[in-house]
Amino acid sequence: MPAARKTKKNQTSTIEELIQRLEELTGQIEDPDTGLENSIELYEEGRSVAEECRKRLQETRKKLETITPDKPAQATLPAQSEKPAKPEPPKAAGLFDMES
Repeated sequence: MPAARKTKKNQTSTIEELIQRLEELTGQIEDPDTGLENSIELYEEGRSVAEECRKRLQETRKKLETITPDKPAQATLPAQSEKPAKPEPPKAAGLFDMES
């Protein structure tokens, strides 16, 4: 397995490259042949890369808010904690339900 990349590389990588690296790290960690210690190193690198992604996305959100002050970026970019609403299942008609 390749050694973990240094955080300084993250500063020159594009967001797409960072996301690609996260996918690579995930694949390596999920590989059953990856040892525990190497998995921990990969996980730590992944946390660092994910934090860099979060910072860049936050910066981009601020730029968008500056460019379009009448439309806050919050409305177009959902917060990480927001979950889509689940649709309610259809109600089954009961035997004694009557339509008027």
